Amino acid sequence: MKIISARVMVCSPDRNFVTLKIETDEGIYGLGDGTLNGREMAVASYLSEHVVPCLIGRDPFDIEDIWQYLYRGAYWRRGPVTMSAIAAVDVALWDIKGKALKTPVYNLLGGKSRQGVLVYTHANGKTVDETVASVRRYMDEGYLAVRAQCAVPGVASSYGVPKGGKPYEPAERGLPSEDVWSTERYLNFVPGLFERLRAEVGHDVHLLHDVHHRLTPIEAARLGKALEPYHLFWMEDPTPAELQEGFGLIRQHTTTPIATGEVFNSVWDAHDLIRKQWIDYIRMTIVHGGGITHLKKTADFAALYQVKTGFHGATDLSPITMAAALHFGLAIHNFGIQEHMHHSELTDRVFPHGYSFSAGYMYPGDAPGLGVEMDEALAAEYPYQRAYLPVARKLDGTMTDW
Repeated sequence: MKIISARVMVCSPDRNFVTLKIETDEGIYGLGDGTLNGREMAVASYLSEHVVPCLIGRDPFDIEDIWQYLYRGAYWRRGPVTMSAIAAVDVALWDIKGKALKTPVYNLLGGKSRQGVLVYTHANGKTVDETVASVRRYMDEGYLAVRAQCAVPGVASSYGVPKGGKPYEPAERGLPSEDVWSTERYLNFVPGLFERLRAEVGHDVHLLHDVHHRLTPIEAARLGKALEPYHLFWMEDPTPAELQEGFGLIRQHTTTPIATGEVFNSVWDAHDLIRKQWIDYIRMTIVHGGGITHLKKTADFAALYQVKTGFHGATDLSPITMAAALHFGLAIHNFGIQEHMHHSELTDRVFPHGYSFSAGYMYPGDAPGLGVEMDEALAAEYPYQRAYLPVARKLDGTMTDW
């Protein structure tokens, strides 16, 4: 079997996605996701101009060698654009191999380690009452784990809270908006939110919270300590992770579990965090972390230090990445939890898939490969539209660390 063509498709069915389709001389093809929120065209160009020409004529079964060739052969290693492009190739090759061998990808990763993949979803509100009601609603739908975010009084726009009653979407079309942020008001508000949530919904549901990198290590330590009575599943991204040692300071002061890594693109970004047990969950995504091949190595390294996975799963990752994450999570031993944001109905029509949700768990399905297709004709009706993540500034106009 040989690769005879590879095409990059960029579409925007309610939000932007970069998709790579690799085709073989035996008529088997695979799909990979190369979406990098706010920098989609950089990855599309990297793939089209620099990667695709190197794939033609290669054996798609040589997944490890092709990964090493694209990573080491370019000399300029790592970075979100490079690793997202490599991931698109890597995941498409796993899809091809599963289809060729007529088995789901999870069987290629060692088979099932569990029956289903525990997931969490996003609850939010403009008030504490709204957030409590949102958590209850998802519990009624069967979720066993829910991330809770709430607008902070006195802060015009809070992370994770949608505008205008629409579903939460990380990116906004057009140029980036600028939001206002107050660390002091946030730190004083959040413990009371979770005190109320535990009083209202009890302790049987897992509660999570995303700080979104906005605190210094000592501020994050204060928050983690204040949240200890409410037994969070995790406190996510408490501080920017460029300074890995900062997590050591947080760990000294709180037993609230810590998750980080959705902006990571290689195991080296988390090397000390894992090795020194400063975190409990690694959140690096399959698409931004170089694909299944590299994430398998990362998860195996994390397992040595009792760190579990908790992969990012926002709507800025296509259903292809969601499927890959579910196959991965079903197979590996040290899986922790998987984020699950609902894609729009239109996105699901462009990317029909076999994965499903039931009673708090998701299942990748048993179709050969990843179990995701792409309606290329429908996708072509929704061309790329420039979009960015919002920018946050403090009350005095200073840019936040994130």
